[in-house]
Amino acid sequence: MKHTLALALTSMGLLFSSLTYAKTEQAILAGGCFWCMESDFEKLEGVTDVISGFTGGELKNPTYNGNHQGHYEAVLVTYNTNVLSYQDILNHYWVNIDPFDAKGQFCDKGPSYRSAIFVANEQQRQLAKQSKQAVVNEFPEQTVVTSILDAKTFYPIKGDESYHQDYYKNNPIRYNTYRWRCGRDSRLEDIWGDRVTH
Repeated sequence: MKHTLALALTSMGLLFSSLTYAKTEQAILAGGCFWCMESDFEKLEGVTDVISGFTGGELKNPTYNGNHQGHYEAVLVTYNTNVLSYQDILNHYWVNIDPFDAKGQFCDKGPSYRSAIFVANEQQRQLAKQSKQAVVNEFPEQTVVTSILDAKTFYPIKGDESYHQDYYKNNPIRYNTYRWRCGRDSRLEDIWGDRVTH
């Protein structure tokens, strides 16, 4: 009985310890439509939250239907570092974008739909540069246009426009129709082959 109790207490202690030391970090990424980026990253084991919004510009409090000039549609990805590394996040990012499109992503064209990695520190910058170089090396006949930029204020979509958060969950038929018509998945498969996961 004492042995069983001691074992149970030890197991509880280990569980509490692992919960106590669970650490999260964040990454800011732009890959065209933030509905799609949110969907792609929330399916990744170890990601705890994904928020759609704008970043990269100087304009304060940008809005979707109003002015977001200079900003990118982006997602703020929070992940558990016991499960994922920043490198894992980057690996997943690349196979979910078209790194060769300078005009936007898939059917969405314009400055706000361009791809970019927003780095918060020197470690993220070096890993982002290395990951981009790996893509450059893999596709020597094409030009990788995805930018690596300093992180700026991230503005979550909110208020009257908060329906953009979790859009793929709340409007699955409209979302799936949009994604299919946009040709996102077919283009990703053309570039990345069986590394693409849906």
